[in-house]
Amino acid sequence: MDTAKSLKAAKKPRNRRPLLHFPSPPLRSPLSFLMSSLAEAAREHVEKIRREHYYIGRGEQNPLSEDMHQAVNYLIQELYSKDVHFLMEIVQNAEDNEYPDKVAPSLEFLVTSKDITGFGVSSTLLIFNNERGFSRSNIESICRVGKSTKKGNRDKGYIGEKGIGFKSVFLISSQPHIFSNGYQIKFDEKPCAECNIGYIVPEWIESRTILFDIKQIYGCSKNLPTTCIVLPLKDEKVTAVKQQLSSLHPEMLLFLSKIRRLSVREDNCNPKCRTVSEIAILSEKNYEMRKSMHAESYTVHLSAQETENEEECGYYMWRQKFPVNPENRVGKRAEIYEWVVTLAFPHGERLSRGKHLSPGVYAFLPTEMVTGFPFIIQADFLLASSREAILFDSPWNKGILECIPSAFMNAFVALVKSGADAPEMSLPSMFRFLPVNSSLIPLLEPVRSSIKEKVLNEDIVPCESHTPQKIFCKPREVSWLNRKFWDILIKARESGLDLRNLSTHGTSK
Repeated sequence: MDTAKSLKAAKKPRNRRPLLHFPSPPLRSPLSFLMSSLAEAAREHVEKIRREHYYIGRGEQNPLSEDMHQAVNYLIQELYSKDVHFLMEIVQNAEDNEYPDKVAPSLEFLVTSKDITGFGVSSTLLIFNNERGFSRSNIESICRVGKSTKKGNRDKGYIGEKGIGFKSVFLISSQPHIFSNGYQIKFDEKPCAECNIGYIVPEWIESRTILFDIKQIYGCSKNLPTTCIVLPLKDEKVTAVKQQLSSLHPEMLLFLSKIRRLSVREDNCNPKCRTVSEIAILSEKNYEMRKSMHAESYTVHLSAQETENEEECGYYMWRQKFPVNPENRVGKRAEIYEWVVTLAFPHGERLSRGKHLSPGVYAFLPTEMVTGFPFIIQADFLLASSREAILFDSPWNKGILECIPSAFMNAFVALVKSGADAPEMSLPSMFRFLPVNSSLIPLLEPVRSSIKEKVLNEDIVPCESHTPQKIFCKPREVSWLNRKFWDILIKARESGLDLRNLSTHGTSK
């Protein structure tokens, strides 16, 4: 056998089958996989609601559809018959939301001229909230009437009142959209063609361009908050919405326990038409418990920035609890057994906006009641539907108003007597909180009169005596000395003269 041929034959390649190439699937990040899973579960949940609640896709009609239709109509009639302030309802909802740990709760309003939903509207309102996001129960709640997740939980700190909440957005938008925790749904005020019910039937949003446009408007370099509500505005409501946002009071956050930042801005094609307004609670300090009277005190600092102007103000806060009297109990507050009255004493000029007068009464959020008092009153008042004022004929509110003089007196005594140098330092700054002038609201005059009576019977006026010891006397027991005579007494004391037996008896005025 020829060795060379044998080697040549050995080197000859064998005939092999061609290898098939299968492209590898693209790698997905854990975050992308999680978001996809959330969206898939959310979509299944929405389809379940449509199928089980409204019989959509079942080829039959829900026997209760007529009742639901009437219930929805009743809700809408209530909504439009009352002067509901949609902005207050949104802020209330945000305050009642749950937030992740180590997150500063914030609420942002952004008005844009871009028609991101493609409905042909001239303006769209975007609402951003960094809450935990919509849960299954939250979604089911807004898809029904009278099934609020907050019902009966006011004792746990919820401030929402009328059960309107999210549905108030229909006042300004025909088709609100929600993007939260994988949910991307919209509602329509027009009856659904498949079940003849409007307002509460969720519809899944297929388009991804809306979310992309939202990110572009919000800022590509910033993380999008967990919840975004998109409201294509009704043409006749654009001006009213901008007016409400523009008149947002800078003390809006003063009595809210969660939200620490609230902002309003406008994204407009014309830069000259942009307006920016921002308000934030910067810090809380000097927190002290006073267990003997079920009270606590702390300081809140607010800063309001509008365009390039920034203002700040600190508020001394006094929060005190009072037991609810049996004769003042009402059905709407059946689960509440303690009134909580909070008084705010501004250090310096109060934050304000334009020529608007600052409200003097809050029910967590401001009313339109200008009291003329040099302090601010906050309590869980029952309000008129418009939120303009409290209901003075309500037994519940009457009970709260009767507690205010005691709360004021406790706070005032603590303010005046808190420091070792109280007599010198407290007179000019603290005594200006006394409601000397009559209230601009006559029905609040009993509150002022009761405060006056309590002050007259309290050892509250800081006085100088013949010893270095600081003393306090009742207002009726003291009077002002002529400045020249006061200088003589000071020189006499410095010379070592005994002033203990000094008396005005036998002298002429």
